[in-house]
Amino acid sequence: MVDKNKHEEWYFQSDYDLETAFDMFKSGRYVYCIFMCHLSLEKALKGLLIKTTEEFPSKSHSLIYFVEKIGLKLSESNYEFLFILNKISVPTRYPDNLKKLFT
Repeated sequence: MVDKNKHEEWYFQSDYDLETAFDMFKSGRYVYCIFMCHLSLEKALKGLLIKTTEEFPSKSHSLIYFVEKIGLKLSESNYEFLFILNKISVPTRYPDNLKKLFT
């Protein structure tokens, strides 16, 4: 069991990462914008997991995993968005060839 107020720290970090994503977008650093958007949502979902279950989240980076673990009911378009973001964030996190991501 984890401190039930710990979710607030996850939400704070999620907001901070979303602001960073916005700055990356404004500066044209889209690869890192994608990475930070994913990270922001991941932290928000981990905070929600703590708040709803009082369990400490696993080290998974899968947004879909956390949505399912929490039991969130998403619209089809929101689920599709998370699915796509989940899929495209892996190459931004561990690019084989960063230049290829720009084309």
